[in-house]
Amino acid sequence: MEKLVETVTSVNGVLNSFAWGPVMLVLLVGTGIYLSFRTGFIQATRFGSIMRATLGSLFSKKKGEHGNNLSPFQAVSTALAGTVGTGNIAGVTGAIFVGGPGAVFWMWVSAFFGMCTKYAEIALAMKYRVRDENGVYHGGPMYYIENGLGKSWKWLAVIFAILGGLASFGIGNIAQSTEIAGSMESLFGVDKLVTGIVLAIITAIVLIGGVKRIGQVTSYLVPFMSIFYILAGLAVIILRITEIPSVLWLILRSAFSFKAVGGGVFGYAILLAMRQGFARGVFSNEAGLGSAPMAHAASSTEEPGDQAIWGVFEVFVDTIVICSITALAVLLSGVLDVPGGLDTFGSKGVAAAAAFNAILPGTIGGIIIQVSLLFFALSTILGWGYYGSSCWGYLSHDNKIVRLIFQIVFVLMCIVGSLGSGTLMWDIADTLNGLMAIPNLIALLLLSGTVAKLTKNYFSKDQLK
Repeated sequence: MEKLVETVTSVNGVLNSFAWGPVMLVLLVGTGIYLSFRTGFIQATRFGSIMRATLGSLFSKKKGEHGNNLSPFQAVSTALAGTVGTGNIAGVTGAIFVGGPGAVFWMWVSAFFGMCTKYAEIALAMKYRVRDENGVYHGGPMYYIENGLGKSWKWLAVIFAILGGLASFGIGNIAQSTEIAGSMESLFGVDKLVTGIVLAIITAIVLIGGVKRIGQVTSYLVPFMSIFYILAGLAVIILRITEIPSVLWLILRSAFSFKAVGGGVFGYAILLAMRQGFARGVFSNEAGLGSAPMAHAASSTEEPGDQAIWGVFEVFVDTIVICSITALAVLLSGVLDVPGGLDTFGSKGVAAAAAFNAILPGTIGGIIIQVSLLFFALSTILGWGYYGSSCWGYLSHDNKIVRLIFQIVFVLMCIVGSLGSGTLMWDIADTLNGLMAIPNLIALLLLSGTVAKLTKNYFSKDQLK
């Protein structure tokens, strides 16, 4: 048995190095660049009008009938719930320690092109979604692969659904519940098993309520946790406001530095910074992975463009805002200069907490990080609970028994993760998560003409000025 585990671990290591390696990262960012040209760089030319139509609508009291489907904001909240996770804090911190300050610049670059990638994903998900007998919409890569590329491509849709369905147990559950249990034990001394059971109950209640309940919960949870972290981050930045120019210059200078890092151990700094920045950006906002379109497709919105522009907003908030706050806190605090690097702190989360503690009074910074990680992880579980249900629903032709089995296993995984088990499964799910991008990117490139047409028709209506 031990030998089998070692073999699986070794094979997974090879696959993971490919799934999140240079070739795939270039393909992910390259697809975003290509789609940006096909759509006229809407993330830049239409950015102001897109923000007014998305962010501005949050302050509108306009209401509508959504039936069994989600409102546009509930759809983006569900997508953000699955996207904004522990990676926004721990992942970004780790990227800077390994790739240097320049990784932040390349993270921004990946986010810029990722805005268009996610816009394209959502536009296609809206166009090729299906409606069941209860009037509920279902969509995502598996549907626009099969319905957009044709039945002969169904095998590719099945591959995506299998990878997404399996990945939901690890990256969307075990890794997150482990983080929540750790935070609860650190903050309040709660036993990990108790946390796991409570988390399982909460998850079960929300998942059993279907996409409508998930949307309702995330529409309150996501804004709260995002605003909480953003305000804390702004406090950190304000307290060190005079150092911001020098930090921004450090990021830019490091992004194009050809000096060796760590005495040449890691090779050229620019290559390492690019890889870490691209990887963190893609892993954080999930642009190109195909997960978020499943949530957006459940929106009651009829016009694909109206929902697709939320993809630009989503990547902007996740990476340009939230990830940047973490990055600035790390660089402003001086923790990057601590001898021993990450080994001194023991984990990326502890390093992030140390960064906030170094700037904010007392230990309030560490508490903020722990609370943020708790809510970020909880929202990810709920978002990926829906993604997994969508994938297994597609594979089983919406068989209710299969969905129920998935929900039961998914809920039980909250307890497994809380007890700190399943490390190998988390590693495998991380690989599956990266491999999900392959069938999705193939579809995006082959359907880029459809995206361009949808974009031209939408913006020609002068709905956004």
